[in-house]
Amino acid sequence: MNTPSFAALLQGFFTQRLMQQRQASPHTIASYRDTFRLLLRFVQRRLSKAPSALSLEDIDAPLILAFLDDLESTRGITARTRNLRLTAIHSFFRYVAFEAPTHSAQVQRVLAIPTKRFTRTLVPFLNRREVDALLAAPDQRAWSGRRDHALMLLAVQTGLRLSELTGLRREDVQFGPGAHVRVIGKGRKERCTPLSKNTRAVLSAWMREPPRAPDQPLFPNARGGRLSAHGVHYLLSKHVDAAAKACPSLRTKRVSPHVLRHTTAMDLLQEGVEQRTLALWLGHESVETTQMYLDANLELKQEVLDKTTPPTGKPGRYRPDDKLLAFLKGL
Repeated sequence: MNTPSFAALLQGFFTQRLMQQRQASPHTIASYRDTFRLLLRFVQRRLSKAPSALSLEDIDAPLILAFLDDLESTRGITARTRNLRLTAIHSFFRYVAFEAPTHSAQVQRVLAIPTKRFTRTLVPFLNRREVDALLAAPDQRAWSGRRDHALMLLAVQTGLRLSELTGLRREDVQFGPGAHVRVIGKGRKERCTPLSKNTRAVLSAWMREPPRAPDQPLFPNARGGRLSAHGVHYLLSKHVDAAAKACPSLRTKRVSPHVLRHTTAMDLLQEGVEQRTLALWLGHESVETTQMYLDANLELKQEVLDKTTPPTGKPGRYRPDDKLLAFLKGL
């Protein structure tokens, strides 16, 4: 049995496994592509071999570990990013396990590379005063201001992901009874999210704006094309700076489109929405993913504390240690 070359395996992984079989999203394909571009450049420097001349045996576990360590030392990536790169490599080698079974030992050694543990911080989110200041920041006398206001309002009310927001078409918004917005989310899963009365009114007014290009998306750029992720980050940063004048607490927060998604989740949780419903609303694969919002919800924890009878304690009186004991204690 002839083993396919490394180049053929990598091309088959993208065209057959990701695009045809899994129908991976453009975001996933781009992320995996960038991982292998970085890996191939590293291998070329390390082994002095052109990427097209590499064999599968060249890409072994020690080389992959060296690549991941190099990313951390030279690019300063976080443990999360390192794990994302490793996820792409693991996915490729699971494909290799079926296509080149004679290399099973090498595949297993690569798949045995563990992800790196890291400290999970509490999810950031905005309170209602900060949200109100942000939504009031765009100048709605201008076309771009009306667009930005509608986009941010929809983001905060629905919790859509950035790719879902920028990919919306006008036909994805349904008005009338049961008004909702339809998206194809992560994992090619379709879901519908209801719209509030205020959001319906804002979107209805926005969709009466004259189009700037045929078949333009719901939130286009100035030329009528699709807003890029960088464009959304830029407009959000601009309005956060303006909103911080009225709400100074925004200056201490790093606000991104995903923070708006977290804000939606925290609002729903504080209104008493159960964890399973919250996962359905946000399009999470697993209910366990919503656990991070429970961890960050201090108000909910305070409500639990108020319903309990905590143990009583007696305040003590401070007495300094002996100087010699204090010295030893401080070592």
